[in-house]
Amino acid sequence: MAELLIQHGAAVQEPIWSAIVHGNEEIIKLLVQHGARAGESGKSTIVKQMKVLYMQGYTPEELSRYRTTIYKNVLECADALFTAMLELGLHPHSEEARLYRLPMSKTGLLPDQTLTPDACELISALWHDPVIPLLMEQRTKFYLMDSAPYFLDNIERIAAVGYQPTEADALRARTKTTGIYETRVSIGYTNLHVFDVGGVRSERKKWVHCFERVSAIIFCVGLSEYDQVLLEDPDQNRMVESLLLFDSVVNSRWFLKTSVILFLNKADLFREKLPRSPLENTFPDYNGGADVNKAAKFILWQFNQVNRAHLNLYPHLVQATDTSNIKLVLKMVEETISQNALREAGLV
Repeated sequence: MAELLIQHGAAVQEPIWSAIVHGNEEIIKLLVQHGARAGESGKSTIVKQMKVLYMQGYTPEELSRYRTTIYKNVLECADALFTAMLELGLHPHSEEARLYRLPMSKTGLLPDQTLTPDACELISALWHDPVIPLLMEQRTKFYLMDSAPYFLDNIERIAAVGYQPTEADALRARTKTTGIYETRVSIGYTNLHVFDVGGVRSERKKWVHCFERVSAIIFCVGLSEYDQVLLEDPDQNRMVESLLLFDSVVNSRWFLKTSVILFLNKADLFREKLPRSPLENTFPDYNGGADVNKAAKFILWQFNQVNRAHLNLYPHLVQATDTSNIKLVLKMVEETISQNALREAGLV
């Protein structure tokens, strides 16, 4: 069983694989780890995509379990917008939007955990108010989950009676990862044992030693986070926090022979944001302007600089919510893991 820790090509021929197994099980671990503590690097979305692509997707019952989470995400997004509006001295134009009251996240759910009709109307009015574009221009000054536009654009569908979440909804549903979650998935001839863990530096010492023999780490970084702050610490930049977390992982004594697969996620948001929010505001040494390729290479260089242990680093530009993109990237990851296993066994 291949085990992959997530820190969020052509398949190897089966006869070759049989030469490097103990019994009938491949020995590979994969750890999945995200960067910033805010937990929106796309780490858990990658794991969800594995289920969609290689585990027959979600059943209707499994999708139904996301309903309450999505309702709460909608309410939290609306509260974040209204709070930021007040703090930045902006005011809704429409009379209905001015009726919005905080905290909607505490009052907007009925006892059966569905959205109240009033909440739906007020949230829709707030999201469509003319002041919102002005507010979103200042998005770097407040925390708002990246899936907010998606959920708020779909507020009428989500608030409808009998709402059933779609796979697209589930992929964007946001819950905090606490502890370690395991997923077993087969990609080609590679059986992966995936461990999805949180990214808080203070908690890493509690579990990091458990993965001494991990074969690869997938480290997820949200490219678009370069101008955002942490929810828990508004004085800390999320990209800087990701670099600190990456440093603590790749230079750990537990991962001296581990390959690192760096997912540079949210390339679409990154491309859209660069012209209006210069990367040099966060990294004064950068001089590539709004060129997305130069900007992505600069951020990759930042991560290479902290890789003092000189672990093998395999970077990929990804968009975690794009299933076709993730399918292609995971196939390349499977090939990387397979080739590394063969190399360690002396077969290539």
